[in-house]
Amino acid sequence: MLAIVGGKVRTACRDGGAVAPEIDDGVILIEGGRIAAVGGPDLPVPAGCQVIDARGGIVTPGLVDAHSHIGIWEDGLGWEGDDTNEGTDPNTADVRALDGINPADTAFAEALEGGVTTVQVMPGSANVIGGEIVTIKCAGSIVDDMVLLRPSGLKAALGENPKRHYRAQHKRPSTRMGSAAVLRAALTKGRDYLRKQEAAAAKGDRAPDADLKLEMVGRVLRKEIPLRVHAHRADDILTAVRIRDEFGIDISIEHATEADRIAPILASKDIPCLVGPIGGPRSKLENKDRGPHTPAALAAAGVKFGLICDHAVIPQQWLRIGAGLCIREGLSDRRALEACTRDAAEIIGVGGRVGTLEPGKDADIVIWDGDPFEYLTRARCVLVDGRVAHCTCGHPCAEQHTGAADKAGRCCGC
Repeated sequence: MLAIVGGKVRTACRDGGAVAPEIDDGVILIEGGRIAAVGGPDLPVPAGCQVIDARGGIVTPGLVDAHSHIGIWEDGLGWEGDDTNEGTDPNTADVRALDGINPADTAFAEALEGGVTTVQVMPGSANVIGGEIVTIKCAGSIVDDMVLLRPSGLKAALGENPKRHYRAQHKRPSTRMGSAAVLRAALTKGRDYLRKQEAAAAKGDRAPDADLKLEMVGRVLRKEIPLRVHAHRADDILTAVRIRDEFGIDISIEHATEADRIAPILASKDIPCLVGPIGGPRSKLENKDRGPHTPAALAAAGVKFGLICDHAVIPQQWLRIGAGLCIREGLSDRRALEACTRDAAEIIGVGGRVGTLEPGKDADIVIWDGDPFEYLTRARCVLVDGRVAHCTCGHPCAEQHTGAADKAGRCCGC
Protein backbone atom coordinates (compact mmCIF):
# COMPACT_ATOMS: atom_id res chain seq x y z
CA MET A 1 0.00 0.00 0.00
CA LEU A 2 1.08 3.58 -0.73
CA ALA A 3 0.08 6.75 1.11
CA ILE A 4 0.28 10.41 0.05
CA VAL A 5 0.21 12.59 3.13
CA GLY A 6 0.36 16.22 4.20
CA GLY A 7 -0.69 18.13 1.10
CA LYS A 8 -3.72 20.27 0.36
CA VAL A 9 -5.92 17.81 -1.49
CA ARG A 10 -8.26 19.17 -4.15
CA THR A 11 -10.37 16.16 -5.01
CA ALA A 12 -12.56 17.75 -7.76
CA CYS A 13 -15.49 15.92 -6.16
CA ARG A 14 -18.92 17.52 -6.00
CA ASP A 15 -20.18 19.19 -2.85
CA GLY A 16 -22.30 16.81 -0.82
CA GLY A 17 -20.44 13.75 -2.01
CA ALA A 18 -18.71 11.16 0.14
CA VAL A 19 -15.41 13.04 -0.25
CA ALA A 20 -15.05 16.80 0.27
CA PRO A 21 -13.88 18.93 -2.68
CA GLU A 22 -10.89 20.21 -0.66
CA ILE A 23 -9.05 18.73 2.32
CA ASP A 24 -6.23 20.41 4.22
CA ASP A 25 -3.38 18.17 5.37
CA GLY A 26 -5.00 15.34 3.44
CA VAL A 27 -4.25 11.63 3.26
CA ILE A 28 -4.74 9.40 0.20
CA LEU A 29 -4.29 5.63 0.50
CA ILE A 30 -3.53 3.64 -2.66
CA GLU A 31 -3.70 -0.11 -3.16
CA GLY A 32 -3.63 -2.19 -6.32
CA GLY A 33 -3.42 0.89 -8.53
CA ARG A 34 -6.66 2.31 -7.15
CA ILE A 35 -7.51 4.87 -4.50
CA ALA A 36 -8.49 3.01 -1.33
CA ALA A 37 -9.35 5.96 0.93
CA VAL A 38 -9.24 9.76 1.04
CA GLY A 39 -9.48 11.82 4.20
CA GLY A 40 -7.98 14.34 6.56
CA PRO A 41 -5.03 13.96 8.95
CA ASP A 42 -7.11 11.68 11.17
CA LEU A 43 -7.20 8.99 8.45
CA PRO A 44 -4.78 6.34 9.77
CA VAL A 45 -1.85 5.29 7.60
CA PRO A 46 -1.30 1.53 7.94
CA ALA A 47 1.98 0.33 9.43
CA GLY A 48 4.60 -0.47 6.82
CA CYS A 49 2.88 1.66 4.20
CA GLN A 50 5.18 3.42 1.71
CA VAL A 51 4.70 7.17 2.23
CA ILE A 52 5.03 10.09 -0.18
CA ASP A 53 5.34 13.37 1.69
CA ALA A 54 3.25 16.05 -0.03
CA ARG A 55 3.68 18.75 2.62
CA GLY A 56 3.71 22.23 1.09
CA GLY A 57 2.15 20.92 -2.11
CA ILE A 58 -1.26 20.80 -3.72
CA VAL A 59 -2.60 17.37 -4.68
CA THR A 60 -5.07 16.99 -7.55
CA PRO A 61 -6.37 14.29 -9.84
CA GLY A 62 -4.29 13.73 -12.95
CA LEU A 63 -5.35 16.21 -15.62
CA VAL A 64 -7.56 15.02 -18.47
CA ASP A 65 -7.31 16.47 -21.98
CA ALA A 66 -10.42 15.46 -23.88
CA HIS A 67 -9.23 16.48 -27.37
CA SER A 68 -5.69 15.67 -28.43
CA HIS A 69 -3.67 14.37 -31.37
CA ILE A 70 -0.76 13.22 -29.22
CA GLY A 71 0.99 10.18 -30.63
CA ILE A 72 -0.56 10.54 -34.09
CA TRP A 73 0.85 14.04 -34.69
CA GLU A 74 4.31 13.40 -33.33
CA ASP A 75 6.57 16.09 -31.91
CA GLY A 76 9.70 17.04 -33.82
CA LEU A 77 8.79 15.16 -37.00
CA GLY A 78 7.43 16.15 -40.39
CA TRP A 79 5.20 14.04 -42.62
CA GLU A 80 6.75 10.85 -41.20
CA GLY A 81 5.10 11.42 -37.84
CA ASP A 82 1.84 12.94 -39.08
CA ASP A 83 -0.95 10.38 -39.13
CA THR A 84 -3.64 12.84 -38.13
CA ASN A 85 -5.83 12.84 -41.25
CA GLU A 86 -6.59 10.11 -43.77
CA GLY A 87 -7.52 12.92 -46.13
CA THR A 88 -8.57 10.76 -49.06
CA ASP A 89 -12.33 10.59 -48.55
CA PRO A 90 -14.84 12.89 -46.80
CA ASN A 91 -16.02 9.87 -44.79
CA THR A 92 -13.31 7.75 -43.17
CA ALA A 93 -15.41 6.38 -40.32
CA ASP A 94 -13.55 3.07 -40.66
CA VAL A 95 -10.12 4.37 -39.57
CA ARG A 96 -9.05 4.14 -35.93
CA ALA A 97 -6.86 6.60 -34.06
CA LEU A 98 -5.47 3.65 -32.09
CA ASP A 99 -3.72 2.38 -35.22
CA GLY A 100 -1.79 5.63 -35.64
CA ILE A 101 -0.59 6.27 -32.08
CA ASN A 102 3.13 5.94 -31.38
CA PRO A 103 3.67 5.68 -27.60
CA ALA A 104 7.33 6.58 -28.19
CA ASP A 105 6.27 10.12 -29.11
CA THR A 106 8.30 12.39 -26.81
CA ALA A 107 5.16 14.40 -26.10
CA PHE A 108 3.90 11.71 -23.73
CA ALA A 109 6.77 12.31 -21.30
CA GLU A 110 6.14 16.06 -21.50
CA ALA A 111 2.43 15.51 -20.89
CA LEU A 112 3.28 13.72 -17.65
CA GLU A 113 5.63 16.57 -16.68
CA GLY A 114 2.63 18.86 -17.06
CA GLY A 115 0.40 16.65 -14.92
CA VAL A 116 -1.67 15.30 -17.84
CA THR A 117 -2.36 11.61 -17.26
CA THR A 118 -5.34 10.90 -19.56
CA VAL A 119 -5.94 12.02 -23.14
CA GLN A 120 -8.66 11.43 -25.70
CA VAL A 121 -6.86 10.97 -29.01
CA MET A 122 -8.75 11.57 -32.22
CA PRO A 123 -8.22 11.94 -35.95
CA GLY A 124 -8.00 15.45 -37.36
CA SER A 125 -10.67 17.58 -39.01
CA ALA A 126 -9.86 17.39 -42.74
CA ASN A 127 -12.76 14.97 -43.25
CA VAL A 128 -16.44 15.37 -42.44
CA ILE A 129 -16.19 12.03 -40.63
CA GLY A 130 -12.64 11.45 -39.47
CA GLY A 131 -12.70 8.11 -37.68
CA GLU A 132 -12.79 6.29 -34.37
CA ILE A 133 -11.56 8.03 -31.20
CA VAL A 134 -9.73 6.38 -28.31
CA THR A 135 -9.00 7.47 -24.73
CA ILE A 136 -5.66 6.41 -23.27
CA LYS A 137 -3.34 6.94 -20.32
CA CYS A 138 -0.13 8.87 -20.96
CA ALA A 139 2.16 6.32 -19.26
CA GLY A 140 3.18 3.18 -21.06
CA SER A 141 5.18 1.69 -23.91
CA ILE A 142 2.53 -0.52 -25.57
CA VAL A 143 -0.43 1.52 -26.76
CA ASP A 144 -2.90 -1.34 -26.32
CA ASP A 145 -2.00 -1.43 -22.62
CA MET A 146 -2.57 2.31 -22.33
CA VAL A 147 -6.19 2.17 -23.55
CA LEU A 148 -8.80 3.37 -21.08
CA LEU A 149 -11.82 3.40 -23.42
CA ARG A 150 -12.20 2.41 -27.06
CA PRO A 151 -14.07 3.74 -28.87
CA SER A 152 -14.86 6.92 -26.98
CA GLY A 153 -16.55 8.60 -29.93
CA LEU A 154 -16.59 9.14 -33.68
CA LYS A 155 -14.88 12.28 -34.99
CA ALA A 156 -16.76 14.64 -37.30
CA ALA A 157 -15.99 18.13 -38.60
CA LEU A 158 -17.88 21.10 -39.96
CA GLY A 159 -16.69 24.55 -41.01
CA GLU A 160 -13.58 25.54 -42.87
CA ASN A 161 -11.36 22.47 -42.62
CA PRO A 162 -13.24 19.89 -44.73
CA LYS A 163 -14.45 22.65 -47.06
CA ARG A 164 -10.89 23.81 -47.71
CA HIS A 165 -9.43 20.31 -48.00
CA TYR A 166 -11.90 18.99 -50.59
CA ARG A 167 -12.35 22.22 -52.52
CA ALA A 168 -8.66 21.88 -53.37
CA GLN A 169 -9.47 18.41 -54.77
CA HIS A 170 -12.49 19.76 -56.71
CA LYS A 171 -14.88 17.42 -54.96
CA ARG A 172 -17.62 17.49 -52.35
CA PRO A 173 -17.68 19.04 -49.83
CA SER A 174 -16.54 22.44 -51.01
CA THR A 175 -19.15 24.36 -48.98
CA ARG A 176 -20.68 24.20 -45.53
CA MET A 177 -23.85 22.89 -47.18
CA GLY A 178 -21.82 20.09 -48.71
CA SER A 179 -20.28 19.10 -45.39
CA ALA A 180 -23.70 18.91 -43.74
CA ALA A 181 -24.99 16.86 -46.67
CA VAL A 182 -22.09 14.38 -46.40
CA LEU A 183 -22.77 13.94 -42.68
CA ARG A 184 -26.52 13.51 -43.19
CA ALA A 185 -25.93 10.99 -46.00
CA ALA A 186 -23.65 8.90 -43.79
CA LEU A 187 -26.16 8.89 -40.94
CA THR A 188 -29.01 8.04 -43.32
CA LYS A 189 -27.06 5.12 -44.82
CA GLY A 190 -26.17 4.00 -41.33
CA ARG A 191 -29.83 4.06 -40.30
CA ASP A 192 -30.80 2.00 -43.37
CA TYR A 193 -27.99 -0.46 -42.61
CA LEU A 194 -29.27 -0.98 -39.07
CA ARG A 195 -32.83 -1.49 -40.34
CA LYS A 196 -31.63 -4.17 -42.78
CA GLN A 197 -29.71 -5.90 -40.00
CA GLU A 198 -32.76 -5.84 -37.72
CA ALA A 199 -35.08 -7.08 -40.48
CA ALA A 200 -32.71 -9.92 -41.37
CA ALA A 201 -32.43 -10.94 -37.73
CA ALA A 202 -36.21 -10.93 -37.29
CA LYS A 203 -36.74 -13.11 -40.37
CA GLY A 204 -33.73 -15.31 -39.87
CA ASP A 205 -32.34 -14.12 -43.19
CA ARG A 206 -28.75 -13.46 -44.14
CA ALA A 207 -27.55 -10.14 -42.74
CA PRO A 208 -26.21 -7.50 -45.13
CA ASP A 209 -22.49 -7.66 -45.84
CA ALA A 210 -20.45 -5.98 -43.13
CA ASP A 211 -19.44 -2.39 -43.81
CA LEU A 212 -16.85 -0.96 -41.41
CA LYS A 213 -17.91 2.64 -42.03
CA LEU A 214 -21.57 1.89 -41.43
CA GLU A 215 -20.76 -0.21 -38.37
CA MET A 216 -19.15 2.84 -36.75
CA VAL A 217 -21.96 5.18 -37.80
CA GLY A 218 -24.40 2.60 -36.45
CA ARG A 219 -22.78 2.84 -33.02
CA VAL A 220 -23.51 6.57 -33.04
CA LEU A 221 -27.11 5.98 -34.11
CA ARG A 222 -27.57 3.41 -31.34
CA LYS A 223 -26.17 6.00 -28.93
CA GLU A 224 -23.37 3.69 -27.87
CA ILE A 225 -20.89 6.49 -28.58
CA PRO A 226 -21.27 10.21 -29.30
CA LEU A 227 -20.43 12.06 -32.48
CA ARG A 228 -17.71 14.56 -31.54
CA VAL A 229 -18.11 17.48 -33.91
CA HIS A 230 -15.31 19.95 -34.67
CA ALA A 231 -17.10 23.32 -34.93
CA HIS A 232 -15.82 26.83 -34.22
CA ARG A 233 -18.46 29.24 -35.50
CA ALA A 234 -21.88 29.55 -33.92
CA ASP A 235 -23.62 28.69 -37.20
CA ASP A 236 -21.57 25.49 -37.56
CA ILE A 237 -22.38 24.55 -33.97
CA LEU A 238 -26.07 25.05 -34.69
CA THR A 239 -25.78 22.84 -37.79
CA ALA A 240 -24.39 20.11 -35.54
CA VAL A 241 -27.28 20.65 -33.11
CA ARG A 242 -29.77 20.46 -35.98
CA ILE A 243 -28.34 17.13 -37.17
CA ARG A 244 -28.28 15.84 -33.61
CA ASP A 245 -32.00 16.53 -33.28
CA GLU A 246 -32.83 15.08 -36.71
CA PHE A 247 -31.16 11.74 -35.98
CA GLY A 248 -31.58 11.52 -32.21
CA ILE A 249 -27.85 11.10 -31.51
CA ASP A 250 -25.51 12.31 -28.78
CA ILE A 251 -22.87 14.90 -29.66
CA SER A 252 -20.16 17.00 -28.12
CA ILE A 253 -18.90 20.25 -29.63
CA GLU A 254 -15.13 20.27 -30.17
CA HIS A 255 -13.31 23.64 -29.95
CA ALA A 256 -16.58 25.59 -29.48
CA THR A 257 -14.94 28.97 -30.17
CA GLU A 258 -18.26 30.83 -30.49
CA ALA A 259 -20.26 28.59 -28.16
CA ASP A 260 -20.64 31.51 -25.76
CA ARG A 261 -22.92 33.21 -28.32
CA ILE A 262 -25.45 30.36 -28.19
CA ALA A 263 -24.78 29.06 -24.68
CA PRO A 264 -28.46 29.02 -23.59
CA ILE A 265 -29.33 26.69 -26.49
CA LEU A 266 -26.50 24.31 -25.61
CA ALA A 267 -27.46 24.36 -21.94
CA SER A 268 -31.12 23.65 -22.69
CA LYS A 269 -30.18 20.61 -24.79
CA ASP A 270 -27.48 19.40 -22.38
CA ILE A 271 -24.81 19.45 -25.09
CA PRO A 272 -21.26 19.49 -23.68
CA CYS A 273 -18.39 21.49 -25.15
CA LEU A 274 -14.66 20.80 -25.23
CA VAL A 275 -13.18 24.29 -25.45
CA GLY A 276 -9.81 25.24 -26.85
CA PRO A 277 -7.05 25.37 -27.54
CA ILE A 278 -6.80 28.29 -25.14
CA GLY A 279 -4.19 30.78 -26.31
CA GLY A 280 -3.68 29.11 -29.66
CA PRO A 281 -3.04 31.00 -32.90
CA ARG A 282 -5.93 32.50 -34.82
CA SER A 283 -4.93 30.49 -37.85
CA LYS A 284 -8.15 30.91 -39.83
CA LEU A 285 -11.15 33.17 -40.06
CA GLU A 286 -13.53 30.96 -38.10
CA ASN A 287 -11.43 31.24 -34.93
CA LYS A 288 -10.73 34.96 -35.15
CA ASP A 289 -12.63 35.49 -31.87
CA ARG A 290 -10.84 32.70 -30.03
CA GLY A 291 -9.93 33.61 -26.47
CA PRO A 292 -10.02 32.51 -22.84
CA HIS A 293 -13.34 34.32 -22.23
CA THR A 294 -15.57 31.51 -23.57
CA PRO A 295 -15.37 29.07 -20.59
CA ALA A 296 -16.58 31.66 -18.06
CA ALA A 297 -19.58 32.42 -20.28
CA LEU A 298 -20.40 28.73 -20.63
CA ALA A 299 -20.11 28.24 -16.87
CA ALA A 300 -22.50 31.13 -16.26
CA ALA A 301 -25.03 29.62 -18.68
CA GLY A 302 -24.82 26.13 -17.14
CA VAL A 303 -23.07 24.40 -20.06
CA LYS A 304 -20.89 21.44 -19.14
CA PHE A 305 -17.42 21.83 -20.63
CA GLY A 306 -13.83 20.67 -20.56
CA LEU A 307 -10.66 22.48 -21.55
CA ILE A 308 -8.39 21.14 -24.28
CA CYS A 309 -4.97 21.75 -25.87
CA ASP A 310 -5.68 20.23 -29.29
CA HIS A 311 -2.08 18.98 -29.10
CA ALA A 312 0.09 19.63 -31.04
CA VAL A 313 -1.53 23.04 -31.65
CA ILE A 314 -0.74 23.80 -28.02
CA PRO A 315 1.77 21.37 -26.46
CA GLN A 316 0.06 18.83 -24.24
CA GLN A 317 1.81 19.90 -21.04
CA TRP A 318 0.32 23.42 -21.19
CA LEU A 319 -3.27 22.39 -20.50
CA ARG A 320 -3.00 23.92 -17.02
CA ILE A 321 -1.66 27.21 -18.42
CA GLY A 322 -4.71 27.55 -20.65
CA ALA A 323 -6.85 26.99 -17.58
CA GLY A 324 -4.94 29.75 -15.80
CA LEU A 325 -5.74 32.17 -18.64
CA CYS A 326 -9.43 31.29 -18.29
CA ILE A 327 -9.26 32.06 -14.56
CA ARG A 328 -7.82 35.46 -15.42
CA GLU A 329 -10.89 36.04 -17.63
CA GLY A 330 -13.43 35.21 -14.95
CA LEU A 331 -13.61 31.42 -14.64
CA SER A 332 -13.46 30.29 -11.03
CA ASP A 333 -10.42 28.35 -9.89
CA ARG A 334 -12.63 25.46 -8.88
CA ARG A 335 -14.42 25.28 -12.24
CA ALA A 336 -11.06 25.44 -14.01
CA LEU A 337 -9.87 22.37 -12.10
CA GLU A 338 -13.11 20.52 -12.80
CA ALA A 339 -12.86 21.36 -16.51
CA CYS A 340 -9.40 19.73 -16.60
CA THR A 341 -10.38 16.73 -14.49
CA ARG A 342 -13.88 15.59 -13.49
CA ASP A 343 -15.99 17.27 -16.17
CA ALA A 344 -13.59 16.42 -19.00
CA ALA A 345 -13.51 12.79 -17.84
CA GLU A 346 -17.30 12.59 -17.66
CA ILE A 347 -17.75 14.13 -21.12
CA ILE A 348 -15.51 11.49 -22.70
CA GLY A 349 -17.08 8.62 -20.80
CA VAL A 350 -14.33 7.73 -18.33
CA GLY A 351 -15.63 9.54 -15.25
CA GLY A 352 -16.02 6.22 -13.45
CA ARG A 353 -12.27 5.66 -13.61
CA VAL A 354 -10.51 9.05 -13.52
CA GLY A 355 -11.09 12.75 -12.89
CA THR A 356 -11.60 12.83 -9.12
CA LEU A 357 -9.80 11.66 -6.00
CA GLU A 358 -12.19 9.23 -4.33
CA PRO A 359 -12.19 5.57 -3.38
CA GLY A 360 -12.39 3.16 -6.28
CA LYS A 361 -10.93 5.52 -8.88
CA ASP A 362 -7.64 4.90 -10.64
CA ALA A 363 -4.75 6.36 -8.63
CA ASP A 364 -3.86 9.01 -11.23
CA ILE A 365 -2.58 11.77 -8.96
CA VAL A 366 -0.42 14.89 -9.24
CA ILE A 367 1.48 16.60 -6.42
CA TRP A 368 2.20 20.22 -7.41
CA ASP A 369 4.74 22.49 -5.74
CA GLY A 370 2.26 25.39 -5.94
CA ASP A 371 -0.99 26.48 -7.55
CA PRO A 372 -1.33 24.21 -10.60
CA PHE A 373 -2.61 27.08 -12.73
CA GLU A 374 0.33 29.38 -12.05
CA TYR A 375 3.06 29.52 -14.67
CA LEU A 376 5.99 28.88 -12.31
CA THR A 377 4.45 25.79 -10.70
CA ARG A 378 5.85 22.34 -11.44
CA ALA A 379 4.42 18.87 -11.06
CA ARG A 380 6.55 17.45 -8.25
CA CYS A 381 5.27 13.92 -8.58
CA VAL A 382 2.85 12.25 -11.00
CA LEU A 383 1.31 8.84 -10.42
CA VAL A 384 -0.55 6.80 -13.03
CA ASP A 385 -2.41 3.74 -11.77
CA GLY A 386 -0.63 4.15 -8.45
CA ARG A 387 2.88 4.05 -9.87
CA VAL A 388 5.28 6.95 -10.23
CA ALA A 389 5.34 8.14 -13.84
CA HIS A 390 7.25 11.39 -13.30
CA CYS A 391 9.09 12.97 -10.39
CA THR A 392 11.54 15.81 -9.81
CA CYS A 393 13.50 14.29 -6.92
CA GLY A 394 16.20 12.72 -9.07
CA HIS A 395 15.31 9.22 -7.87
CA PRO A 396 15.72 6.38 -10.44
CA CYS A 397 11.93 6.00 -10.52
CA ALA A 398 11.76 9.03 -12.84
CA GLU A 399 11.80 6.96 -16.02
CA GLN A 400 9.49 9.47 -17.57
CA HIS A 401 8.90 7.98 -20.96
CA THR A 402 7.64 4.57 -19.98
CA GLY A 403 6.15 5.70 -16.70
CA ALA A 404 8.02 2.94 -14.90
CA ALA A 405 8.79 3.18 -11.20
CA ASP A 406 11.25 1.29 -9.08
CA LYS A 407 9.88 -1.63 -7.09
CA ALA A 408 9.36 0.41 -3.96
CA GLY A 409 7.52 3.16 -5.83
CA ARG A 410 9.50 5.76 -3.92
CA CYS A 411 9.44 9.40 -4.97
CA CYS A 412 9.71 13.01 -3.92
CA GLY A 413 11.09 13.12 -0.43
CA CYS A 414 9.69 9.81 0.79
